[in-house]
Amino acid sequence: MRGRIIGFGGRILGRDDDGPKYLNSPETPVFQKGSELYGLYEARRALRRIDRLLVVEGYMDVVALAQHGVANAVATLGTASGEAHFYKLFRYADEVICCFDGDQAGRQAAWKALENALPALNEHRQLKLVFLPDGEDPDSLIRAQGKAGFETFVDNALPGLEFLFQRLAQGLDMDSVDGRARFAGLIAPQTR
Repeated sequence: MRGRIIGFGGRILGRDDDGPKYLNSPETPVFQKGSELYGLYEARRALRRIDRLLVVEGYMDVVALAQHGVANAVATLGTASGEAHFYKLFRYADEVICCFDGDQAGRQAAWKALENALPALNEHRQLKLVFLPDGEDPDSLIRAQGKAGFETFVDNALPGLEFLFQRLAQGLDMDSVDGRARFAGLIAPQTR
């Protein structure tokens, strides 16, 4: 949080096997990747007031976005966005937007992020989700469409609670009493 080095991370290039794309320093009492965010220090320095923070998947996405003038992007360190990440993010901005691939894996990651963010949400804090087109990540999208094109996706982010309702209502007949009752049973544990 003070701009000091607490660990190292890198991305593997030119490897086609199923190993990890990102490697980090081992965890220590100072460096715990489950609660750290790459680029948060730089975002805080670049912006006097942070209205919203954009969470992307990797370091290179943060670097590419910064090169194109998007100063409010941060990344988890090769892990899913966890509850500790969201509590930290909401200390600096009331709106957090997570950016995911538009494929099934991206939607699964969005669901996991939403589950982890729910305890940190309140009437002042909002989580939104951006789903990029298949085959695109923030790095490739901003290079192809520029800052304005990328920000169009961000500005049209789906509110997290709307995503929650859509996901839980899948396959239910919301016009029937039974469907609404089943929906109420599914949503109750999520909102505690």
